[in-house]
Amino acid sequence: MTELSSSIREVKIVLYGNRDSEPTAEGCAQVTQEFFRENTLRLLIVCLPKLSLEARNDATQIVANLQRQQVQSRLIASDYLEANKDLLDLLISGYEDINMALHYGLMLRECIRHQSITRYVLEFDKMKKFFDYIEIPNFDISSDAYLTFKELMTRHKSTVAEYLSKNFEWFFAEYNTRLLSSSNYIIRRQSVKLLGDMLLDQSNTAIMVRYVSSKDNLMILMNLLRESSQNIQIEAFRVFKLFVVNQKKPPEIRTILITNQNKLLRLLQQIKLDKVRIGSGLVDQDLAIVCCCHFPNFFCRR
Repeated sequence: MTELSSSIREVKIVLYGNRDSEPTAEGCAQVTQEFFRENTLRLLIVCLPKLSLEARNDATQIVANLQRQQVQSRLIASDYLEANKDLLDLLISGYEDINMALHYGLMLRECIRHQSITRYVLEFDKMKKFFDYIEIPNFDISSDAYLTFKELMTRHKSTVAEYLSKNFEWFFAEYNTRLLSSSNYIIRRQSVKLLGDMLLDQSNTAIMVRYVSSKDNLMILMNLLRESSQNIQIEAFRVFKLFVVNQKKPPEIRTILITNQNKLLRLLQQIKLDKVRIGSGLVDQDLAIVCCCHFPNFFCRR
C-alpha cells in the first residue's frame, strides 16, 4: 500500500506539477491515454475505499484532473464515461458512504463537466436520490450533495432546460416540498437562491412562465417572504416579483395578490430591496417600490 500510494502521488505530480516543475502537455497526454486505455480510471474509482486517506485525496484529484485533459483536441474522458456509465452510478451512490461521500462527490462534479454525462445523471431515478442526499443530517455531505445538485442544474443550460420541460411537475413538487419547505435554514436559503438563478436564466424562460402560473408556487414564495432571515426574504423577492410582473397572470394568482395586497405591501416595505440582484446587476429600487408600493393596483394589472 505504501508503494501504491507513492505511485499515485507520482501520477498526481505529472498532472499538477510541484514546486520544482510545471506539468508538461506531453506528460499529461501520455498519462491520460494510459489511464483510459488500461482501465486504470475504473480501478482507481472502484478501489478508492481501500486506499489510505492521503492516497484517496491524491486519487480524487487525479480523476478530477483527467476530466479536463485533452488528447488530440478531444476530451477522451467523456467517451470513456459514456461507455462505462456504471462508474457514474457508483459515484452517485457514494453519498451514502460517510467516508467516501466527499471524494466521490468531487469526482462526480468534474465528470458532469461533460454535457453527455450531465444528461445521464439528469434522470428520474438518479435525481430523486439528490433530494435525499441534500437532506442527510451530516452537514458536510449535505453541503457537498447540494453543490453537485447546483452544478447539475446550472452548468449545461440547454440540457437543463430540456430536462425541466419534460420533468416539470415532479421536479418542482419535490423542490418545493423538500427544499424550499425544509426545516433546515441553510437548505431553504440555498434553494430559494438557486430557484431564482434558474428561473431568471434566459434559457429557462418557458419554465419560469410555467412556474409563476401556479398558485401553489406563489403561496410557498409568500411564506418565504415572511421568514425572519433577511437573506431568505431578499432571495424570495427575486422570485416573487416574477409572479407580480407576469402580464398573463391566471385568475387565481391575481385573486391571491389582491386579497393579500396590504399585507404584502407592508412586508415588502420592511425588506431591504436595494440588495436584490438580477444576475450580476442590482435591481433598481423603483421596480420594487414603484410597482409594489406606490401603485398598489399594480397587482390587478393584466
